[in-house]
Amino acid sequence: MSLALPKVFNIAEYFLDRRIEEGRGERIALRTDRGELTYRDTQSLANRFARNLRQMGIGRGERVFLSMSDSPEFVGALFGILKVGGVVVMVNPNLKPDALAELFGYCRPSSAVIESEMLDAFAAAAHEAESTAEFMTVDGQNRRHSAYESSREEQSDRFDTVDTSPDDAAIWLFSGGTTGRPKAVVQTHRSFANTTELYAQAALGYHEDDITLSVPKLYFGYATGSNLFFPFSVGASAVLFSEHPTADVLFDKIARHRPTILISVPTMINQMVSHPKAAAQDLSCLRFSTSAGEALPIPLYDRWRELYDVELLDGLGTAEMWHIFVSNLPGDVKPGTLGRAVPGFEIKVCDESGVEVGAGEVGRLWVKGDSLASGYWDDAEKTAAAFRDGWFVGGDLVRRDDEGYLTYCGRDDDVFKVGGKWLAPQEVENCLMNHPAVKECAVVGIENENGLMKPYAFVVSGQWQEDLEQKLKDYVLARLQPYKHPRRIIILEDFPRTHLGKVDRGKLKELV
Repeated sequence: MSLALPKVFNIAEYFLDRRIEEGRGERIALRTDRGELTYRDTQSLANRFARNLRQMGIGRGERVFLSMSDSPEFVGALFGILKVGGVVVMVNPNLKPDALAELFGYCRPSSAVIESEMLDAFAAAAHEAESTAEFMTVDGQNRRHSAYESSREEQSDRFDTVDTSPDDAAIWLFSGGTTGRPKAVVQTHRSFANTTELYAQAALGYHEDDITLSVPKLYFGYATGSNLFFPFSVGASAVLFSEHPTADVLFDKIARHRPTILISVPTMINQMVSHPKAAAQDLSCLRFSTSAGEALPIPLYDRWRELYDVELLDGLGTAEMWHIFVSNLPGDVKPGTLGRAVPGFEIKVCDESGVEVGAGEVGRLWVKGDSLASGYWDDAEKTAAAFRDGWFVGGDLVRRDDEGYLTYCGRDDDVFKVGGKWLAPQEVENCLMNHPAVKECAVVGIENENGLMKPYAFVVSGQWQEDLEQKLKDYVLARLQPYKHPRRIIILEDFPRTHLGKVDRGKLKELV
């Protein structure tokens, strides 16, 4: 079933302006440690950004980098770019100079909205890429004198949002594989409305009294939805903070703001349940927590539920479909699985030739729905390979059971053969995660001196043990088929990670 949208449609109006039209202008939209903004405040801030962008000559279809820490200014700038008909390109503010310069050359933005302390780095990267992008800076050090405060004095500000169509580009996201350069995914206004109505409203039941809190930052598509667009669509409120997320920070924000929905990832869930004061935390305000980005091991799910008695909903989404389309749902959770297809999305599990495989067999995940992106920017070949007759065909391998629940089996570039038999790293990872000395782990295939592929495990340990490597090898050997046991186990203090915070398996291989 397709989402019926008018010919003129802009998500700045859909997510923000409509709340004022509905009489919800005085409801709290954004919560920070320094104060709150109502929907009317937020609209005024967005209009202020839109007027400044228009004065810079930014108009319909022009790409604008948005790179800021989580703040009301980020929200105002995002909606301001959309209001002038621009296309938001969300950029990680912590990118290294060479990656930033590469991004300027690849995306070719007309302008960038950044915090003032980022100007030198962005200007240098633009110069290296021979970019002529203009910059709008926001004072990130002392926000009391930024557009945030000014907007409160100008609540009568108006801005006529530029007419766009549902299928015009709205936001560029970056695909998040575990190796290689990320690809820019061109997402439309339609996609954001579609997933909001199918997943956030119909499946998860977001409502106006919800307060959301997110571990990932807003420049991640997962957080843009769950901690901004989804609550805004129903007149709820979002908690924003600029600090790096740690278990201590999360516990503090939960105690201070009492959110009802936590948007999280397995790494943070692990940090929270492993915290020395984990049992003393009061998380009773939460209706549920979501988990995405990486598969959630059953032992981690069990530890969370035992400690907090808060439902934890694992799911899968991709930038190419914007957000989550397979998920466990409130009242319908099967631990160790990704859940089932969100109603409104169609999925199938296929072999390499595109033929569906039977229940219990591993295959490539195909997904179809109105959140499908237009394609990859400036890459017709990869677009043709991944976008096929309305389906997105990515690299995710899954297994579907008789009830329709999907189990994640890794990516096609992660699985490998050992002695002629396929090995899915996640199976070995789940086994290792049951050992009390293992906090995190990742398994990759490494060629030995004879050119044969063997499994190697990298482990972050929660406790020192003599001969830990051999103990972990024996642990796996006692529970899985012998060919699956790691030939080496390398203990690390932490994992290298990609721009999306996932374990960088390519860099792990370089450590051997």
